[in-house]
Amino acid sequence: MRILTVAGMVLAALAAAAGMLLLIRVYIRRLVDMRIAAYQHDLMGKHIAEVNNMYRQMRGWRHDYHNHIQTMKAYLALEQVEEMQRYLGMLDADLAGVDTVLKSGNVMADAILNSKLSLARVRKIAINAKAAVPEKLSIPEIDLCVIIGNLLDNAMEACMKQEKEEDRFIRVYIAILKGQLYISVTNSTEGPVLKQGKEYLTTKPGSAHGFGLMRMDRIVAKYDGYLNRQHEEGAFATEVLLPLG
Repeated sequence: MRILTVAGMVLAALAAAAGMLLLIRVYIRRLVDMRIAAYQHDLMGKHIAEVNNMYRQMRGWRHDYHNHIQTMKAYLALEQVEEMQRYLGMLDADLAGVDTVLKSGNVMADAILNSKLSLARVRKIAINAKAAVPEKLSIPEIDLCVIIGNLLDNAMEACMKQEKEEDRFIRVYIAILKGQLYISVTNSTEGPVLKQGKEYLTTKPGSAHGFGLMRMDRIVAKYDGYLNRQHEEGAFATEVLLPLG
């Protein structure tokens, strides 16, 4: 009888330990989800701020449009051709800073792409980008923005670690391939890339994997998509396929 009692106590203790372990796992998962949710909120706030800044620049240029026209008319009336050419050159340089980089066909994708790529150009990063995104997607726009935003933020971060401006580049290609949204971002890189097994790790301090990478991985998995990261000397590439059906 005593042996059975001891055995029962052992089983009860094991059951209690298993239950406690399960509770700890649930707690950790909820804590991670909360951290990711907070990260996503901050990320979207950052994206919105970048887009609003771009739109403010565009509105400012439009506000001055009438004055520009009047100035050029005055140069023409006075037949001051050289001054007119110089003024046009100044306007062209000014407009290049606020002009959109891409017109993909999707308003939200354009907002994120243009704000990020404009920022990359300011940081002296060479850009080669093509994008075609359907106007309406089955995937929530917030998820698409998290993926694109993270990809370009990581690409810019890697580029800015290179001292020589002429070595920095980002290539973006987005299109529809066989009923799926294909997203490819390649960037220049310098030095070693952290990797654990088949998983690439972020170089940002305070995180082993990074909430941006974790959030992106979860979104792709949620839609049964495909994600591939590759690294070779001088370049890092990420490919994402998201089903549209």
